Amino acid sequence: MGSTSAMDRYPSASECPATQRSSTAPVICIVDDDLDVLGSLRFLLETDGFDVRTFRSGAALLDAIGAGAVDCLVIDYKMPAMSGLELASRLRNRDIDTPIILITGYPDDNIEKKAAAAGIRRVVLKPLLEDSLVSRVREVIRESQAACR
Repeated sequence: MGSTSAMDRYPSASECPATQRSSTAPVICIVDDDLDVLGSLRFLLETDGFDVRTFRSGAALLDAIGAGAVDCLVIDYKMPAMSGLELASRLRNRDIDTPIILITGYPDDNIEKKAAAAGIRRVVLKPLLEDSLVSRVREVIRESQAACR
């Protein structure tokens, strides 16, 4: 499965890429198996000034990302082959500590705990994405930048 954007490998960057690239738009990667959702989220985030890359699977993202290469990851919870939680765990095992926002239309009672255990900072419900996703992305990027100072 390919992505809807270029699948070029991201260059490695320093531990705090957002502070290094302060003159450019923050880079956000979205992973969702639904093309309509990818398109909508891409439009939403690009309209707000982000540089957005999209991927249709966790494997596609893993093939393309390097440590410190992006400012935030927006990952779907339910995907075939690799769930968002499994993807987050694999990223953390590769020492990629980019902030992750998990999006889901299938919340359960323990989703926040499961997400935290996988190194995910926020969980956002899909029906409410437009209202809160941009603010959550800005929030986790701001927190990540503050931690680097």
